Amino acid sequence: VQLQASGGGLVQAGGSLRLSCASSGRTFSTYAMGWFRQAPGKEREFVASISGSGRMTSYADSVKGRFTISRDNAKNTVYLQMNGLKPEDSDVYYCAVKSGGWLSSNYDYWGQGTQVTVSS
Repeated sequence: VQLQASGGGLVQAGGSLRLSCASSGRTFSTYAMGWFRQAPGKEREFVASISGSGRMTSYADSVKGRFTISRDNAKNTVYLQMNGLKPEDSDVYYCAVKSGGWLSSNYDYWGQGTQVTVSS
């Protein structure tokens, strides 16, 4: 499985960005997907996840009400809509696959990351 993340950039505080993650997997709709973020020198942090069907989602408390994860299985793509961005949201964002499904604890494929920078 190969993942290609895109959509990062520079935005002012309060602004919005939409990240996309395209997958090469042939059974994309069976994969749970997640978004993580990481700043230099810090541990990777969970942001959001979505089940293969899209019916189940989960969010970190820090982004609830501001970020929305969604997916289009026909396009093999998962999205992260980020609204109300804050400077502390500035990180490299990564998408990842749980090929074992929603209840799996392991993300076993990772994309290359896309930089999000929020200016104050």
